This record gives sequence, structure tokens and C-alpha cells, in this order.
Amino acid sequence: MISLSRRVALACSTALFGLAAIANTATVVAQSYPVRPVRMIIPFAPGGNTDIIGRVYAPKFSEALGQQVIIDNRGGAGSTIGTELAAKSAPDGYVLLMVSAAHTINPAMAKKLPYDSIRDFAPISVIADVPTSFMVHPALPAKNIKEFIVIARARPGEIFYSTAGRGTVGHLAAELLNSAARIKLTAVHYKGSGPSVIDLIAGHVQMQLMSMPAAVPHMKSGKLRMIAQTGEKRSGAAPDVPTMREQGLKTFVVSSGFAMFAPAGTPRPIVDRVHAALVKALNDPGVKKSLAEQGAEIVANTPEQHDAFNKAEIAKWIKVVRDAGIQPE
Repeated sequence: MISLSRRVALACSTALFGLAAIANTATVVAQSYPVRPVRMIIPFAPGGNTDIIGRVYAPKFSEALGQQVIIDNRGGAGSTIGTELAAKSAPDGYVLLMVSAAHTINPAMAKKLPYDSIRDFAPISVIADVPTSFMVHPALPAKNIKEFIVIARARPGEIFYSTAGRGTVGHLAAELLNSAARIKLTAVHYKGSGPSVIDLIAGHVQMQLMSMPAAVPHMKSGKLRMIAQTGEKRSGAAPDVPTMREQGLKTFVVSSGFAMFAPAGTPRPIVDRVHAALVKALNDPGVKKSLAEQGAEIVANTPEQHDAFNKAEIAKWIKVVRDAGIQPE
């Protein structure tokens, strides 16, 4: 009769053998990965910033992976349709997800999502950041953030800002500014960035926080004035315009991070393989040049750094929405 201690030892040995076999299988799979085309879901319609940036690096990403990367646009419901599809895909590296800042904003703006924005995904990397610019109509006399805050405090609720829609980066960035600067700006929501910019140029609203690529042409034409940008450092697209932090709002940073995930449970060797191919693609000189022309600053950080960024951004926007009294829908 086998003693209890002997049975425990055998059970432990069997478990360790099983874990070793699983680890070895994952390694073997990763070494052969990928053996067929990889689908990259972009949860937006073609033509938007996420789609444009994805199509810039996709050819070099395909080349680095050694398999074709097929872009699959699955727009709708503020990016949640495509994101849910990715979350429920097999964790084998053959379905990837490219997201925008909507991924970190949606948990704050939606009462219930059909996925968990942290637990259901394996972070790969933040691909790039497209800085946000602080644009005002020339009729508003503010030349910098200090002057703007003085005007806003003297006119609470009387300065209107346009947004591309409720829950967008521009909307919540302005609400973050309300809190950080102790002012009260009034939102005017539009259906898309086009109409929101047209009305700003026309003077129907006084300001907007908009993406750098959309802002620079209007700054150069003199139709709008850029008084700040919201990144951690100045953008190469507007090197003479200081950041919000440089102008006294030390904690004010708004990132429009475009990032890549795999479904949760994807073996780490496959995550590492995808990460290496992605970083190689982003470091290609042609890709760098093209992304810079889109106003995108390449990040290409590690899965661990991406995970920390994702969690921090989700927590930040939940607080901004709560402090602003915005009701999730």
C-alpha cells in the first residue's frame, strides 16, 4: 500500500510534469507561429485615425511576422463590437486587436461592456500616441493657458467647446481641464470631428481639444490658434507650442494611445513574437516617416508597460467622468 506522503509526492510530480508539458507545447507552438495569415481587428470603420495608422505599419508588420496581416474593420458602438469579437476569439495569436483611446474611455462611459477591458486582453504594446492640441478661435484673446484660465474663471459656463461626440477624448479632456483648472466650460457635442471643427472656425464655439493632425493645418492657415498641447512632451508637428505641463498644469496629460492587444490567455511566447515583429515594423524608417506625417509619436513599449498604461488610463477616465457628474449610458 502506497503511503500518504508517497501519494502526495506522485501527485506533485504528475502535476509538475503536466505543467512542463504545457510550457513545452506553448514554446513549440510559438516557434512555429504563425503558419497562416493573422487577422488584425480594427474596431472602427475605414478612414479614421486608427485605420490609417494601422494601414501604415501593417505591411512591415506582415513582413516581420512572415505571414500576411489582414486588417478587419469591425466598426460600431463606439468600438465595442470589434473589441468584443477580439475578446472572444481563440487565444492563439491569429486574431489581434488594434485600439484607440476609446478602449480606456469606454469603461467610464458605458454602464456595461460585453467584455472586461483589462482581464479579457493580453497587452502587446502601445503603438503610438497622437497628441491632442488646445485650439481656440482667434476672437478669444487668450495666447496661452494662463490667460485662458483667467478668462474662463471670469466667465463660468460662457465658453463653449465643441467635441466630435460624447465620450470622445476631446470631451473628457475638457472635463479634465474643468477639474484641474477649477473652471466651467460648456460642451457642445457634434456627430463627428468635421462638423465640430467647422463650427469652431465659424466662431459658433470658442475652443476645442482636437488631434494634432486635424489641428495643424488650421493653425498654419491662421483660422485657429493653438495655445497648448496635452502630451508629456512637445509634438514634432508643433515644436513651438508648449505643453499644458510646461504652462503650469503639472498633472495634465492626455494621451490618445493607439495600442495592440491579443485575447487573454495567448501564450507569452506568442505575445513576445508579435511584440518583436511589431517593434521591428514601427522602427522601419518609412513607417516612422509616415506616422510622423500623421502627427503620431511612436511608443513601442513592452507588454508590461502597456498593461500599466492601460490600467492607469482606465482609472483616470473613470475618475474624470465621476468628478464631472457624467452619467454612463
